[in-house]
Amino acid sequence: MSPQDAGHETLSNLLHEERQFDPPTDLAASANVTRATYEQAAADFEGFWAEQAKRLSWGTEPTQTLDWSGAPFAKWYADGTLNAAYNALDRHVEAGNGDRVAFFFEGEPGDTREITYAQLTDEVRQAANALLELGVKTGDRVAIYLPMIPEAVVAMLACARIGAPHTVVFGGFSADALASRITDCGVEVVITADGGYRRGSPAALKPAVDEALKSCPDVRNVLVIRRTGQETAMTEGRDLWWHEYVGKQSTEHTPETFPAEHPLYIMYTSGSTGKPKGILHTTGGYLVGTAYTHWASFDLKPETDVFWTAADIGWVTGHSYLVYAPLVNGATSIMYEGTPDTPHKGRWWEIIEKYRVTILYCAPTAIRTFMKWGSDIPDGFDLSSLRVLGSVGEPINPEAYVWYRHFIGGDETPVIDTWWQTETGMHMIAPMPGVTAGKPGAAMTPVPGVAVEVVDMDGNPVGNGEGGYLVVTKPWPAMLRTIWGDDQRYVDTYWSRYDGMYFAGDGAKKDEDGDIWLLGRVDDVMNVSGHRMSTTEIESALVSHPKVAEAAVVGAADETTGQAIVAFVILRADAGDGGPDVVKELRDHVAKEISPIAKPRQIMVVEELPKTRSGKIMRRLLRDIAENRELGDVTTLTDSSVMNLIKENLAGQPTQE
Repeated sequence: MSPQDAGHETLSNLLHEERQFDPPTDLAASANVTRATYEQAAADFEGFWAEQAKRLSWGTEPTQTLDWSGAPFAKWYADGTLNAAYNALDRHVEAGNGDRVAFFFEGEPGDTREITYAQLTDEVRQAANALLELGVKTGDRVAIYLPMIPEAVVAMLACARIGAPHTVVFGGFSADALASRITDCGVEVVITADGGYRRGSPAALKPAVDEALKSCPDVRNVLVIRRTGQETAMTEGRDLWWHEYVGKQSTEHTPETFPAEHPLYIMYTSGSTGKPKGILHTTGGYLVGTAYTHWASFDLKPETDVFWTAADIGWVTGHSYLVYAPLVNGATSIMYEGTPDTPHKGRWWEIIEKYRVTILYCAPTAIRTFMKWGSDIPDGFDLSSLRVLGSVGEPINPEAYVWYRHFIGGDETPVIDTWWQTETGMHMIAPMPGVTAGKPGAAMTPVPGVAVEVVDMDGNPVGNGEGGYLVVTKPWPAMLRTIWGDDQRYVDTYWSRYDGMYFAGDGAKKDEDGDIWLLGRVDDVMNVSGHRMSTTEIESALVSHPKVAEAAVVGAADETTGQAIVAFVILRADAGDGGPDVVKELRDHVAKEISPIAKPRQIMVVEELPKTRSGKIMRRLLRDIAENRELGDVTTLTDSSVMNLIKENLAGQPTQE
C-alpha cells in the first residue's frame, strides 16, 4: 500500500458516531422542508430555484433561471430586475407589517433599541439620500467600518438601495488592512463611528480611518456615527457627522431597480496574504439563496420566531444571516454589540431569556467557551423559548454539539451544523431540522438544490466510509461571481483543481450512511509517517475527554516523521492543574480514540487560544510557535498578548514521549 493509499485509509476510519437525535415530533409535523422538497429539487434543479425566486419582489420577473454558458462565471435570473433594500424593507411596510420589530438591539453598556420595519425603512431612505447628496452613484463602492450597531445595517441597505456595492471591513481590523481594501476596490466614501464598546470600555475607530486615509487620497468623504461620545478629530471638508448630515435628509426615496447580476457587495476573506481577495456577490441570486436557506435550515416562522445570529456584520455570516436573509424574510432579529462575558458570563442567556429568542446561530468556539465556564451559568436562565440551534464557522466537535443540545437546548432542540463559506454566500450542507436525524459533529447532507460531493485526488466520488476532498458539482444562486478585479485568480483559485467542479479547499469524509463530515481545511490535514490525519478529528478526540474544554491541533515539521502532532488544550474549570499526569492521560486518550499514530508529540495546556474576532482559531500562529518561528501577522486577533503567554509557556517544555 502506498503512503497515499495509507493516508486515505487513516483519514476515513477515524471518528465513528453512534448517537443520533431524531427531529422533535411537533417540529417535524409543521416543518418548512420535507423529504418531498429534496425529491423536487433533485428532479428539476433549475425549476426548483426558479420557484424559490418567487420569495422576492421583482421589478422585472426573470424568465431565465441559470445561464452557465460562460462557466465558471454564472448568471442567475439575469433578465430580472430588483432592489435589495426594497425587498428587505419597503415591501413589508406596504404589506402592513411596518410595526413588526426588525431588530432588538442590545448595546454592550446596556442601552437598547427596538427598531420596527417602518422605522428602519425611514432611516435607510435618509441614509440613501445622504449618499446621493455626497455624489455616490450606481456602481460606486462604499466602505463601512463600524461596530455592531443598527447604523451598520442602515449603511449596508442604503448602499444597496442606490446600487452602490458596499465593502464592510470588520471593526477590529488595522488601519493597514482597511487601507488595502479601500484601495483594492476604489472606495471614495467611508462610513465609520467615533468608536464602539469592547469589554466595558469605549474603543476608538475613527483614528484607524484617519491613518488609513493617509494612503487613500481618492476618499473624499467620511460619515462618522457618534456612538461612544469620545473626543474625535474631524477633517474639515471631508468628515461629516452622521446625525447631522443623515438626520437632515428626507424620509422619502423611491428605489430604482437594478439587474439581478448588479454587484451587491465585496467581502474580503479574512487571513488572506498578499493582495486582498475581494469576493464579489451580486443581487438576485444571493438574495434568493440566502432567503431560502434561512427559511429552510432554521425552519423559520417569521411571524413568531425571534432569530439571533451571534456574528459580526464584518463577516459573511453577519451579511447573509443577520442582515439580508432575515430582513428579506420579514423576521425579527437580535443585534448585540458586545462580548459573551461582558458584564458577566451569562450575558447571552440573559438576552435569550429577555427577548424569548427561538433560534440561536453561533460558532463552535463560543460553545466550547461556554463549556469551559460550566453549565451552571446557562442553568440560571430560562432558555425554554429556544426551538432550533445553529452552528457556523468550523466543524463542531461531537462533544460540543451534545453539550449545546443538552444544556442550551434542553435535549429538545435540533442542532443545525451548517457548512458554507464567504464564497458560497449561503448554506451548502446542513441537516433540515424537521427531516434529518442529527449526528453530533456531522454536517450531514447538502441543502435541497445544492450538489455537493466528496472526491478523491482524481476527482472521482469516494464510497461510504471513505475520505477525500469536498467539491460542489453544480452552480448555486448565491455563489461568488468572481474575485474583484481578477477573473483569472477566481478561475485559478476555485475551478482549476477539478474540471467543472468548485473546490472548496476543505477535506471531508462520508460515513457508513453516506453522511458528510467536514475535516477542516486541506492545509490542516497532517502527514505523519505517511498517514494523513485531520486536525479536526484529533481535536474532537481531545474535546471528548471530560477534562478538556477546547483544543487546537497543528502539524509541526519533524525530522523523523515528516510532521508531528502538537496540541494546545484548554482544560475545564474542574480539571486540575494540567500537570504531566493529565498530559499523559490526554495523549493516551487520543491513542485509544483514534490510533497510536495519532498520539500528539506534545500537548500544551494553555489558558487561551489565539482567535480572530469572528471566533476562528489561528492555527498558523500555533504552527509558528510549534516550529520555533517568528510569529506571523497577529493584527486580526482578539487579544494578541495570548500568543506571548503561549510562547512563554512552551519555552523549555520537553518533548513528551
